[in-house]
Amino acid sequence: MKRKITREVNVGGVAIGGGKQVVIQSMCNTDTRDIAATTAQILSLEDAGCEIIRVAVPDMEAAEAIAGIKRNIHIPLVADIHFDYRLALKCIENGIDKVRINPGNIGSRDRVKAVADAAKANGIPIRIGVNGGSLEKELVAEYGGATAEALVRSAMAHVEILDDVNFSDIVVSIKVSGVPVMIDAYRMFSEQCDIPLHVGVTESGTERMGTIKSSIGIGTLLSEGIGDTVRVSLTADPVREIYAAKDILRTLGLRKSGVEFVSCPTCGRTQIDLIGIAREIEERLLNVDKNIKVAVMGCAVNGPGEARDADVGIAGGKGECLIFKKGEILRKVPETVAVDELMKEIKRL
Repeated sequence: MKRKITREVNVGGVAIGGGKQVVIQSMCNTDTRDIAATTAQILSLEDAGCEIIRVAVPDMEAAEAIAGIKRNIHIPLVADIHFDYRLALKCIENGIDKVRINPGNIGSRDRVKAVADAAKANGIPIRIGVNGGSLEKELVAEYGGATAEALVRSAMAHVEILDDVNFSDIVVSIKVSGVPVMIDAYRMFSEQCDIPLHVGVTESGTERMGTIKSSIGIGTLLSEGIGDTVRVSLTADPVREIYAAKDILRTLGLRKSGVEFVSCPTCGRTQIDLIGIAREIEERLLNVDKNIKVAVMGCAVNGPGEARDADVGIAGGKGECLIFKKGEILRKVPETVAVDELMKEIKRL
């Protein structure tokens, strides 16, 4: 897969763009002012594979909390700022690694320049976050809604604001809840400049629909070489966002590490609780950091052969399962202990 090479931006030691690995992000849903709770959530996200984390900064108390959060985490921290440029300045003072702003709602040119100057002095990039729900009223009126053209025009205008104050260490996101519009907008923007892109579908929904919409939107763009960092936005525990993002990247071959999990759809020959077993194994594999393929098959006759390329797997019989490795049967076990037995084999790999 050929990727578009964008300019490289450094976020707290993590490279975005420049042909580097696509970076996985998420955002805390804790109260940023609660340092302990926010830190705990970030540490759990780190364990899941999050590489950059963002927090909301609604007021000065939250901005002051940035220093305390930074001391206890191990991945770059991004401040999400709206309206009050002084919050961005305080976050920069307290060691933030990147600032997400909408230059159009920060205020006057002098205020934007103050943020850009502080960011430049501290080697901190700025993400321009354009969102369909907060698109400028004049653009909505001119284009008849949050169209791809309107979103891109807004993004380019914000880029020009930072260009005018001689700031080029920029990442751009153009998010909207409609997947076709989102795809078109990122394509248009990508054709116009080499700024690295933060790709995602905003307000995508609960874990089920959000994962589907994000997989289509993010996956389509990444398959075309567009996108340098991603966030899967879900109405769920942010940890689930990380798992979904990792799955998207692995499916496209953009990440090689981690478990590839496959299972058959079941049929009338299935004589075990294949759905329940598959769900349990998938959940237990979430934090397994091995570059392996695991298969769960419903048929003891054809299963091992059909999944012979799997490193290890289960094939169901009547109330029992075969544990197999590279298509070769290792042993037969009762269905009730099949998951535990499979996990033992995975641990041995």
